[in-house]
Amino acid sequence: MSMLTPPGMGGKYRITGDSYPRMRRPRRRRRIVAASVAATAALGVLSWGTVQLLDAFTGGGTKVRAAAGGRGCEPSGEGTGGSGKDGGTGVAARSADGSGAAPSALPKPSAVTVNVYNATTRSGLARKTADALEKRGFTIGEVANAPASLDKKVKETGLLMGPPAAYGNGAFDVLLAQLPGAEVRAVERGAAEDAGKAGKAGSGKKDPGKGAGKTEIDLVIGKAFKALAEEKEVRKAMAALASPSPSPSPSGCR
Repeated sequence: MSMLTPPGMGGKYRITGDSYPRMRRPRRRRRIVAASVAATAALGVLSWGTVQLLDAFTGGGTKVRAAAGGRGCEPSGEGTGGSGKDGGTGVAARSADGSGAAPSALPKPSAVTVNVYNATTRSGLARKTADALEKRGFTIGEVANAPASLDKKVKETGLLMGPPAAYGNGAFDVLLAQLPGAEVRAVERGAAEDAGKAGKAGSGKKDPGKGAGKTEIDLVIGKAFKALAEEKEVRKAMAALASPSPSPSPSGCR
């Protein structure tokens, strides 16, 4: 009898080797791995099915937002599109109802009368800007300091104020191309005239008169103003306005 054989165990239980026998069943590792893989696959299929159900009930709204570049649709307000935040190139001023000038309706600079007002602390800026615009063909009206209601209160490059008709006749567009970052605001002619009464004396320019009418624009120079756009950029902007690209489909907006 072997030294490894416990007392009382003989016959078929006789141990003749030199190691103890394995007394428990081997682990079923393959079954455990297979069960884990199956559970993971089932969870993935369940998740995919849930997404499909959500799309079916919501009309695929997630895909619509993704196609729109992830941006929400914003309602257009007064002066939207005329802020010129992209540098003024190819940006057309749009009224509250989204209307603007037709490419064929863009006037020549000489047909636009510009009243220039300085709302900054930089002395002589209105005169300097008016002279630059005059060299580019614009008709200059009044040149003065901004009234108290606007003085040092325009943070943008500038503020363009004119009659609502300036959206349709292109006066806003032509001047906006010269002034990147300007805000566009439609006002009645009487209100715009009141805004320019301060500093009227010493403007050095003749009153353009009532004939200027719907193409007379007030330019209030703001704090962010540095200089007019380079003439190369202006030509590029005017070319884009004359041959606008098709607008993106608004189908994703509700």
